[in-house]
Amino acid sequence: MHSTLTEHARCLYGDEYRPTPECAQEHREHYFVEELTFADADKILAMLRKLSPQVVDGHLPVWVRNLAYRLVLLQRPDEPALMRQAAENLWLHGPDWDNIAADLTKRADALEAG
Repeated sequence: MHSTLTEHARCLYGDEYRPTPECAQEHREHYFVEELTFADADKILAMLRKLSPQVVDGHLPVWVRNLAYRLVLLQRPDEPALMRQAAENLWLHGPDWDNIAADLTKRADALEAG
């Protein structure tokens, strides 16, 4: 078993900055998705920051990034900085999600305004 969500993602998808670790486990994407689904926001954010420190890099599939940000925002719905991060990710991988990114930015602006 992997000790962290980040380690699990690194084994499954690789890491742009470090070699993929040797692992004797069989990797099935649905096990990772289950772990991601029930991970707390800190673990998800740690994975995103370690495997995609810049919005434009990393080997995480776009759908994994989108799901990760969605799960984080469900756990922390009132954090403008996270909303902006998620919006930036959506804009980068849009245009299908541009309207959602714009809505997140508006919500972040409204929260910061007070």
